[in-house]
Amino acid sequence: MSIDLIRNGHIATVRINRPDKLNALTLAMYDDLGSAFLDIKDDADVRVVVLTGAGERAFCVGADLTESIPALASDKMDISAWDPAHLKFTGFHKPMISAIRGLCMGGGFEIMLATDIRIAAGTAIFQLPEPKHGFVPAGGTLVRLVRQIGYAHAMEIMLTAERFSAQDMLAKGVVNRVCPSEQVEPLAFKIAEKIATLSPGAVQTIKEAALTLQDLPLAEAFRQEAALGQRTFTSEDARRGLAAFADKGTKK
Repeated sequence: MSIDLIRNGHIATVRINRPDKLNALTLAMYDDLGSAFLDIKDDADVRVVVLTGAGERAFCVGADLTESIPALASDKMDISAWDPAHLKFTGFHKPMISAIRGLCMGGGFEIMLATDIRIAAGTAIFQLPEPKHGFVPAGGTLVRLVRQIGYAHAMEIMLTAERFSAQDMLAKGVVNRVCPSEQVEPLAFKIAEKIATLSPGAVQTIKEAALTLQDLPLAEAFRQEAALGQRTFTSEDARRGLAAFADKGTKK
């Protein structure tokens, strides 16, 4: 059982690797997943991340309940200990693409919500079952889901604890694309490779803006947008890009 972190050029792959247990996360794996994300955050060579699960049966079914529920219920640990694994920390502005096959449930669903682009197999199944067990999806979902999709869709997913198909999630705006299972990872990496060719400063600024501007008053949001824009306009990437564009124009 492990969290695998593999770097290939500017792309990092994080794979939840416990397929015999549907990639359920032990307490140690939560720590390792958070450490992997923090490692990536500080690695200047990594521009894009692909997050996936080992095997065909599950992306991730969340926490291993035999460990986590007793620990949480005893009040000996706080769910905030999992904040790094749920990407509930500031400053992670590198794009992340999730490649989802099989079951995506509970904490696995919550971790998916921390990603930016989601590719799902047509056979994938999604669920937030927490209300059935007497608790709530507090790994980011209570904040993220109602901000990412329509209120009514978000409330249906959270309140009913029902299972939803990949097509349901596509219609509700939770995932970006649905494809055959064997195409999920290739498509995720194709998108990652495309993003990795773009200016990392521009790409990360776009994600920073998406995460930080949406809840500000309009005037303040526009002020900060201008500051972020100015930061990129004066960057070395922009200087190179504009020079290349100008050079191309003179050669026509």
